[in-house]
Amino acid sequence: MKGKLSRISGPVVVAKGIEDAKLYDVVRVGEEKLVGEIIKIVGNESVIQVYEDTSGLQPGERVVSTGEPLSVELGPGILKSFYDGVQRPLQGIEKVAGSFITRGIDVPALDRKKKWEFKPLVKKGQKIKHGDVLGEVQETEIITHRILSPYSGTLKSIKAGKYTVEDVIGTLDTGRGKKHDLKLYHRWFVRKPRPYSEKFPPVIPLLTGMRIIDTFAPIAKGGTASIPGPFGSGKTVTQQSLAKWSDAQIVVYIGCGERGNEMTEVLKEFPKLIDPKSGKPLMERTVLIANTSNMPVAAREASIYTGITLAEYYRDMGYDVSLMADSTSRWAEALREISGRLEEMPGEEGYPAYLARKLAEFYERAGRVKTLGTNPREGSITVIGAISPPGGDISEPVSQNTLRVTKVFLGLDASLAHRRHFPAIHWLKSYSLYIEALDPYYKEKISAEWPSLRDEAMKLLQKEAELQEIVQLVGPDALPEKEQAVLVVTKMLREDYLQQSAFHEVDTFSSMEKQYLMLKNIMHYYERIMDAVEKGVQLSFLTSLKVMEKIARMKEIPETKMKDIKSIYEEIDAQFEEAIKR
Repeated sequence: MKGKLSRISGPVVVAKGIEDAKLYDVVRVGEEKLVGEIIKIVGNESVIQVYEDTSGLQPGERVVSTGEPLSVELGPGILKSFYDGVQRPLQGIEKVAGSFITRGIDVPALDRKKKWEFKPLVKKGQKIKHGDVLGEVQETEIITHRILSPYSGTLKSIKAGKYTVEDVIGTLDTGRGKKHDLKLYHRWFVRKPRPYSEKFPPVIPLLTGMRIIDTFAPIAKGGTASIPGPFGSGKTVTQQSLAKWSDAQIVVYIGCGERGNEMTEVLKEFPKLIDPKSGKPLMERTVLIANTSNMPVAAREASIYTGITLAEYYRDMGYDVSLMADSTSRWAEALREISGRLEEMPGEEGYPAYLARKLAEFYERAGRVKTLGTNPREGSITVIGAISPPGGDISEPVSQNTLRVTKVFLGLDASLAHRRHFPAIHWLKSYSLYIEALDPYYKEKISAEWPSLRDEAMKLLQKEAELQEIVQLVGPDALPEKEQAVLVVTKMLREDYLQQSAFHEVDTFSSMEKQYLMLKNIMHYYERIMDAVEKGVQLSFLTSLKVMEKIARMKEIPETKMKDIKSIYEEIDAQFEEAIKR
């Protein structure tokens, strides 16, 4: 299993003489035992991508194969953790090596000393299937960790008690004289998707509390979304808002190739964020994977697979998981660098020819599924990937190949960000291919008129875009009063409905009921103003009605006072009736 280094090119090295070398096997490189992975085999030579800095390596140093692919440890203790791209815990590394990550450090992903209270849910002699829940561990105050069986067979023994992840909690007879010890954790190869029994269609929305998304570009549970945008347009803040407020139970946040100081802010801020649902820290249901732009490039490529495997594990427990990848552009750049060092034929803009396939493989691991096991559960992974196209140009390969496989496009607009309109998601550039599939849910759970209200509001915003071209030429006063009224209402839609502050105590989140009532009031105002203008009432008088200020402040009304938003509907009627009589 041992070989020797023969060639070194940055993170890509070549070793000769590794016996029984297999593609994607993990190896230990050099005297410091750097972690690497075999990505190409040519005759007696194995090409290896190393997940750590290779400076100082020399030809002739030995390379030892572990005999298994890159894998992660799945068990209690994942939540509240900060991992690097290959699941090494940053907290654990700090205890061993101090503030800086040293090369060749080997720290287990799960704490080997901590004891967990295990409560079995199965009995001795029971038939167990792969994916069955053996028992439970209270991982955090708000999340119960379900211990899943990695094998099928007959349970020979199992017992309650306090265990470390390495302790044996029971034994399983898998037939033909084979017995397996059961532990609180097991390992899984990151490039191999975890199996499930059935995939469901995307008919349930992931409710985010962000009006622009829930109204005009809804994301389905188990769906995929992309957020391309230029620097400073709000990708990271949007993803943090989604992590905090969406109705997913588990959050996996992958900081893939972002700037070190930006990732430091995320690592500092997340532990301070309070989960609005439970009142506990958001980290109680979150795992962070940090691989900054100044960390080894090969580990950046692995971080995406590490994150999606952890997400699949919690999905298999029956949880709804949202995975934030920030950003897939940096991941693609890592692929491009490694591909260049492998001297592969480059595709568009130097990216490897297989970029589209790699992106599709990643996003295809999203979905709402029925899990394996005797009593299957329902879980989901919603993947939301940020893209950082150079100069904000989404015609580049990463953006275009992502748009081919994702169903929601949240188009961040730099001009909106400059005008301090946040979230800077442009309503006309963004789209969702889930809208028709989700409409039956909205009709049943929210209101039968929600789809028509939404469609009418979008038509008005499209009309505004056409009118703005005329306004720029001749000014707003040259327009007929009806079209001026359209501009009044669309300004309400933009500023009083779509604009939302992530830092406002009340406005940071809007329930679907509140969104429906707000939109209903604005569209009702539109109906009344068009009717009044037709009857000859001056537009300047109608825009001075007191109810306009109440409409502008609807977003600041807390969820506990929905009656105040409902009452505005009648006030609109009353004030317009009075205006028409005059």
